[in-house]
Amino acid sequence: MKKLLVVALLMSQAAVAQLQTGASQTALYLPALTGKRVGMVVNQTSIINKTHTVDSLTALGVTIKTIFAPEHGFRGQASAGDKIANSRDPKTGINIISLYGKNYKPTPAQLDSLDVVVFDIQDVGVRFYTYISTLHYVMEACAETGKPLIVLDRPNPNGHYIDGPVLDPKFKSFVGMHPIPIVHGLTVGELARMINGENWLGGGKTVALTVVPVKNYTHQMPYDLPVPPSPNLPNQQAILLYPSICLFEGTIVSVGRGTDKQFQVIGSPNPKNGPYQFTPVDKPGAMNPPNKGQLCYGLDLSGIDARKQGFTLKYVIDFYNKAADKDKFILGNGAFMDKLYGSDQLRLQLIAGVPESQIRKSWEPALSAYKQTRKKYLLYQ
Repeated sequence: MKKLLVVALLMSQAAVAQLQTGASQTALYLPALTGKRVGMVVNQTSIINKTHTVDSLTALGVTIKTIFAPEHGFRGQASAGDKIANSRDPKTGINIISLYGKNYKPTPAQLDSLDVVVFDIQDVGVRFYTYISTLHYVMEACAETGKPLIVLDRPNPNGHYIDGPVLDPKFKSFVGMHPIPIVHGLTVGELARMINGENWLGGGKTVALTVVPVKNYTHQMPYDLPVPPSPNLPNQQAILLYPSICLFEGTIVSVGRGTDKQFQVIGSPNPKNGPYQFTPVDKPGAMNPPNKGQLCYGLDLSGIDARKQGFTLKYVIDFYNKAADKDKFILGNGAFMDKLYGSDQLRLQLIAGVPESQIRKSWEPALSAYKQTRKKYLLYQ
């Protein structure tokens, strides 16, 4: 009987401590939306339970005038890099303005008819994932037009650690806008606070920012995303491997786009890469993938403990060292790899044969300084 009572108590405590995203805590932010003309920055990850946030808020009487959609579109089906056109949501009739088409930033005219903007998008905690670049531009537009911004926070599936080089501002781009490491250890809400607090918006402006925090969340808590955040991050394994594997996007190596193991396999037509074989083909969300139609050799990482492994350069270093023609391993003049990495140092260190242990030392003191700055903006343990 005592065991049953203990089990019942633990189950009760677990129910009380159940994680709640910012979006699901509607009572905390509905008063700020009532009677207002609202703009929503959302995609397919914007859900309350299993219902889209837009549908949920509309049912609660919120007047949503405009939907702003990031890379991959409102429903999240577009391939990486595809420009998205403005459209209209067939379900609600609300106008959809693409922030990955003609402009990355809402224009003053697009914000003129709004009283408040709400950002509710699931991030993966990696600097080159472009949803946080969209966040930056939305913050900047709101700051310039005096519109308040509400961020409905969500957990960071890579939030349990911080790693990688801090971006050199000379290499700022849409895949890296802030002087933060590749794995930054912040939720979207915390990063918004940092962007505001460190005066990273254009002209030194700040936005009137409100963050609705995740309830019962800590950064060490594992979090499996209920909805894939983009077409080529289909599961938790891909999300955990993404920080290490995405650097290959600047090389001749496939990261599994056009397969059923996106960001879980790596390979190229070089048999020296490893024993695993795959052939990329056109798939929804991955049209014309790298090495399309070519037999690739490499590694299947779908079964490793990616959370324990964390961020590593060992795969990039190993594949570079095995390349038949090292001059052609890095695409173009290295510009895209440099943007992903946040500087040209990795490219130069690969060429020079610098081991990972030494590369990691080159991230200091910037990485330690970032960790101290980060503490000022944390909302969770």
